[in-house]
Amino acid sequence: IPADCELLIYSDAVWPDNPERMRAKEMCISEMSYFEALGAVSKNMRTLAVTGTHGKTTTTAMLAAILKHAGKNPSAVIGSIVSDFGSNYLEGSDDLLVVEACEYKDHMLKLSPEILVITNAEWDHTDYFPTLEAMLKSFNKAARAVPKNGVVVANTKGESMGVVLKGVKARVVDYTKESAPTLKLLGEFNKENARAAKSAARAAFPDVAESAADEALKDFKGSWRRFEYKGETSNGAQVYDDYAHHPTAITKTISAAREKFPDKKIVVAFHPHLYSRTKSFLKEFAEALARADRAIVAPIYAAREKPDPGVSNHILADLAMEQGGTVEALDSFDEIRDALLKEKEGTLIITMGAGDIYKVAEQIVE
Repeated sequence: IPADCELLIYSDAVWPDNPERMRAKEMCISEMSYFEALGAVSKNMRTLAVTGTHGKTTTTAMLAAILKHAGKNPSAVIGSIVSDFGSNYLEGSDDLLVVEACEYKDHMLKLSPEILVITNAEWDHTDYFPTLEAMLKSFNKAARAVPKNGVVVANTKGESMGVVLKGVKARVVDYTKESAPTLKLLGEFNKENARAAKSAARAAFPDVAESAADEALKDFKGSWRRFEYKGETSNGAQVYDDYAHHPTAITKTISAAREKFPDKKIVVAFHPHLYSRTKSFLKEFAEALARADRAIVAPIYAAREKPDPGVSNHILADLAMEQGGTVEALDSFDEIRDALLKEKEGTLIITMGAGDIYKVAEQIVE
């Protein structure tokens, strides 16, 4: 921490006992979480925020791409690197912000959006939200915080949306009524993301022509780790990488891959993220992984948690086998890499998870 530091901004992955944070306290330097800082910035800008359990990153990036193409010059902060921008940040005007708003620890409540997109609402972040009801309460609080002259964009008939949208004073726009053009991205879920982004863009700027929005969406290339093509192995197997770390996302990604590549053998290498999430959704993860022709489960990525001996990659793999899958647990990335390199031409390999399993995808195509 340099002597002239005035403010330390930290990620929630960095605990108070981190050396830099402890040093900042000794030096009486103010601290602010990343989302608190983002909230401070958003108060001075017209803000369009995107939250929801699934699809936040892609929807935020699509929304920014539409507004950029339409000449609105937005600034944007996105949760992953966007191929179209070459960054997770799009530099634009200082009065228009498009931002991804994570629900974890109620981060979205730190923002002050005029337009709030809620892609969907399914239980996640089980280390913070003890129940689905607790999570829905947070989404509802965010929706009710949108001012009367603002807009909430959502699937009004979506699962749990009756709870999420209860008492909202802003105008509610149903994004399912919007059309979506043919996309470069695969899957029905990406069409839903496109509809949500297009609805938000046109709610914020009624003068954005549908043709302009569709042009931006047709050309949208996608984000890092969202069914990203990595290359081929020496044996000719195709390799993709995806951020899917929730059972629903895994299921939808495998289904979309089968639809796109019906003749391919689908092999998934999954890196579970968090002991709490894996334990809470153990049965659902097993059912999702059983949908692949073959799945390999890596050791659980602890991230911000301490190990829990009550759950492991072996327990998950065994349960997936009971669900009819061909699933095995391997205890190192080296073992997983060697196993994947044996796959032949005609195989589609997908590395999945919120950890660093993507490194295996990069290694096997080198």
